[in-house]
Amino acid sequence: MENKNTKILVVEDDENLGKILSDYLKVKGFDIVLKRDGEAGLKGYIENDIDLCLLDVMMPKKDGFTLAKEIRGLKSSVPIIFLSAKSMEDDMKAGFESGADDYITKPFSMEVLMLRIDAIMRRINQIEDNLLHKKEFNINDYKFYPEKQLIIKGDFEKKLTSKENELLRLLCMYMGNVVNRNDALNMVWGDDNYFNSRSMDVYITKLRKIFKEDENIQIINSHGKGFKLLVD
Repeated sequence: MENKNTKILVVEDDENLGKILSDYLKVKGFDIVLKRDGEAGLKGYIENDIDLCLLDVMMPKKDGFTLAKEIRGLKSSVPIIFLSAKSMEDDMKAGFESGADDYITKPFSMEVLMLRIDAIMRRINQIEDNLLHKKEFNINDYKFYPEKQLIIKGDFEKKLTSKENELLRLLCMYMGNVVNRNDALNMVWGDDNYFNSRSMDVYITKLRKIFKEDENIQIINSHGKGFKLLVD
């Protein structure tokens, strides 16, 4: 599996374990954001484009369960793995109820952790691949057909340009979640330079105009990181 540019948030208050995890994952090709407590972990998540979270449970300032719920509260589908010395069934249940994708008890082997990470990332890549080839998206009462570059609602039909089409496809694939600005530029325009960035802003405005009659559909800016398609 290709790990380049995959960014993992590691929140671990044990300094030695945090460094071991960070060093190991860097050797495996991951980009690591390491934090020591729950509050710093939330800040690290908000300020970075995180692909996966490894969270300790018992931490100062904010425990891992609370942190996971707050990350999920940001409408994020980012995978979360708990790394915890708490091995009781109730603890694991609480972990999954707070939004975890996996729960690994300490001590654990790095090889097992790597297998769990690979399994989750493979699943996500498969979902993304399926969405990339999805023939129809529902955007409230609108139907979007990427292969036809067409939006339909009743008697309304709108033929999209190729850039509008690929940008809307990305927004639909990650509906409710932030589409990173640079990722969108590289995927749709092939380059994240200044001129393409200004061009993308124009196309976002065009897409907003298409859905302006429906107040339940919004394409919003997200903290300068990118854009998010929200459908109430």
